[in-house]
Amino acid sequence: MAASGTITRESAQRLREVRTFLRRVNKAPVMSIQSPDGDIIDCVPISKQVAFDHPLLKNHTIQMQPSYHPYADSNIAPHPITQTWHQNGKCPENTIPIRRIKEEDVLRASSINWYGKKRHENIQKFHPEDSVTTGHQYAVASSPTGNYYGTELTLNLWKPMTEATQDFSLTQLWMVAGSYNNNDLNTIEVGWQVYPYLYGDANPRLFIYWTRDAYKTSGCYNLRCSGFVQTNSQIAIGGTLAPQSVYGGSQYEFGILAWKDPGSGNWWLQVGGTNVGYWPSSIFTHLANSASYVQWGGEVAPSENSQTSTQMGSGHFPGEGFAKASYIRNIQTVDSSNTLSSANGLSLLNPSPNCYNVQSGTSSNWGTHIFYGGPGRNPNCP
Repeated sequence: MAASGTITRESAQRLREVRTFLRRVNKAPVMSIQSPDGDIIDCVPISKQVAFDHPLLKNHTIQMQPSYHPYADSNIAPHPITQTWHQNGKCPENTIPIRRIKEEDVLRASSINWYGKKRHENIQKFHPEDSVTTGHQYAVASSPTGNYYGTELTLNLWKPMTEATQDFSLTQLWMVAGSYNNNDLNTIEVGWQVYPYLYGDANPRLFIYWTRDAYKTSGCYNLRCSGFVQTNSQIAIGGTLAPQSVYGGSQYEFGILAWKDPGSGNWWLQVGGTNVGYWPSSIFTHLANSASYVQWGGEVAPSENSQTSTQMGSGHFPGEGFAKASYIRNIQTVDSSNTLSSANGLSLLNPSPNCYNVQSGTSSNWGTHIFYGGPGRNPNCP
């Protein structure tokens, strides 16, 4: 009986801690929208968002629009995104949509401190090209080392199957500076992911991530912690994206642009042609100046240190091509003159090509592009 009582007291204590945490991160909304996928989207006053809990942003003046957009010889048509919660309403101006964090979301995590953060076993120790994380899988393209001030791309959306609840499968861009070894790795990461452990379902969701100290204490997924300042009232970071591409059928895609505003120095994010918000340069060290390299592609992290059947992208290899394999097209980078140009000299990083692979190419319509992905465990990938 004593042991049972101890467990009950520990459970009650954890529940109290979780509820205290939720009161802090779930800011009071002016209205809430029940999404068909089970999410609750809170419309929170823009000045009350979690970003301003950051000590460096206490007296921060919100930059509502970027000072400059990158210059380009030809503009790629925007690909607006649709999110499931839009079916039941929209947030009013001067608010931002925030996916409400529920008790069960936090209770799935090993601790409150690790909720919404990358688990140590899922962290690329030197970033994808030098990963030593057991079981970590990826298929990405990487730019040469240099000075980069942003990237633009168009990617198609899928709903890959994950073998276990704690597995994730994602497609993203990385902008990177600093070093994991020195604990000063800075990253900005944007894309879509399927991650049941974090979200409680298998829907593909828009996500962001950032860190300034190699994932040690700073940064998080989405708006779980202070840092990213959202300005847009219609895109919910962490919200479900729909519809998804169909194998052999319709392909659904959207564009992402992330760049360093020459006026403010902040790193702005645009999704589907809409400015979403920015990472203030003050929260970074190396990225306060520029990125050293940029990467694009897929990542799978199994919960066990073994091979997994978790799919990457469409779950099919890049050789199957359009409408069957996942792609990222019109990959461009931003230079010091705030000009977009096609990414060149890419290196391909695919340590387990029989599990997940990546191929690159160039064309007049698609510019620099990659096909990537795979099924994971198969006869050639035991």
